[in-house]
Amino acid sequence: MSPSLSDLFVLSLLGLYCQQTALAGVIIGGTRIIYDASKKESSLSIKNPEKKSPFLIQSWFEKHPDTPGDSIPFIITPPLFRLDAGKENILRIVRTGGNLPEDRESIYLANIKSIPASQDTNQNRLIISVKTQIKLIYRPEILKPDADQAHKQLVFAYHNGQLSIKNPTAYYVSFHRLLVDNLPINDLLMVAPQSSINVPLKTDKASTVTWQAINDYGGVTEAQTIHL
Repeated sequence: MSPSLSDLFVLSLLGLYCQQTALAGVIIGGTRIIYDASKKESSLSIKNPEKKSPFLIQSWFEKHPDTPGDSIPFIITPPLFRLDAGKENILRIVRTGGNLPEDRESIYLANIKSIPASQDTNQNRLIISVKTQIKLIYRPEILKPDADQAHKQLVFAYHNGQLSIKNPTAYYVSFHRLLVDNLPINDLLMVAPQSSINVPLKTDKASTVTWQAINDYGGVTEAQTIHL
C-alpha cells in the first residue's frame, strides 16, 4: 500500500523498564504490580507531566505464557480515561474471582497504552500511540513475607552445555543480571515458582555464576555468586 501525506500512522512500542516507566510523556508509577491477596485491591499511578497535551489512557490484562487456563480474574478501572496535562490518576486493580494457587504466586500481564490527543489542523502529523506491558504478580495471603529472599535460594547446576536454574520457592524471580564465568547471559530470564529452566551456554564448562534479581519495587538486589 502506498501511503499518502494525509494518512494517519499509529505506532505501538513496548515500553522499557525503570523504577518509573515513561510512555510518550506519561509516567507509570512502577515496573510491576504486586497484588497482595490480604488486601481488597492494588493500584498503579499514571501521571501526565506535559504542560499542554492531554492523553487518552487505555488499560487491560492478558495472560502470561506461564499461566494456565483461559480466564483472567482481574480487571483494571478505569479501563479508558482522559489524562489532562499536569494531572495524575490512579488505576485500581481488583480480583474478580478465579481459582488461583494458594501455595505459590501467579502471574498476568497488564497493558497500558497512551494515545496523544489529535489537533484540528491542516498540517500532516505523525501520531504515536505507545503501549507498555508490566507484570501483575498475585501473592497469596498464606505466603510468608520473604519474597525479597527468594533469589538467594535459587539452585544452579551445569550439565552438557546448559545452565540449569531451579527455583524451589513460591515466588517468581526475574533476573536483572546473570553472569557465567563473568560472561553475561543477555536473555531477560524469569524463573517461575517451584520450577526450573535450562539456559544454553556458549562454553563447554562453567565454574561460577553471579546474578542479581529485580525486587518488588523494580529495584535491583545485591549480587550473589556461587561456585558450581
